[in-house]
Amino acid sequence: MNESQLVRGLGEQIVERLREDIFSGRIAEGQRLREIDLAKRFDVSRGPIREAIQQLAWEGIVNTDRNKGALVATSAPDEITELIIPLRCTTEKYAIRLFFDTLTEADFLLWENILDKMKQACEAKDFALISEHDIAFHRALVKRSHSPDLLAIWSSIVSRVRRHFRESHLNYKNPIQIYEEHLPIIDALKSKSMAQALQVIEDHIE
Repeated sequence: MNESQLVRGLGEQIVERLREDIFSGRIAEGQRLREIDLAKRFDVSRGPIREAIQQLAWEGIVNTDRNKGALVATSAPDEITELIIPLRCTTEKYAIRLFFDTLTEADFLLWENILDKMKQACEAKDFALISEHDIAFHRALVKRSHSPDLLAIWSSIVSRVRRHFRESHLNYKNPIQIYEEHLPIIDALKSKSMAQALQVIEDHIE
């Protein structure tokens, strides 16, 4: 593996960690991402950090400014959220259409593993972790489409409504319901009926 490949690999790992921290709320909206601080945190040079920030900016999760540097994008106001959520639904349904006929056991194993982690977070009432796994599950669905552009569109949308994830979770008296509401998605994808899968994801999101 050459140096450029190594830097790219480190950058991808750092992107995953930062994305999870931002979507779960551990890194706050509007917070500045300082290269020197992140380099210390991940014990790497600034190269992988710079690449990670560029990727997050491309996904719309981070805004970059020549004077202010890299800032975590803010969530959309409530009136815009009402517009964005149907767009998210459309994106996930489109992803399902792309991959539905090529599903494998490995896909279900991956998704069920994420839901197992979500279940543990629900049992622990760790709402930051619940949000992280909730978003990770839906991201894994879209990622399965193997369309980088579709994934970037979805990431940009979810970046704007991530506060909606966290606030909606807090409305549950028993967080385990959050986990249980995701199980029909897996069942629908196993049903071999695309129409059923699309309807379930629509009902789940909207």
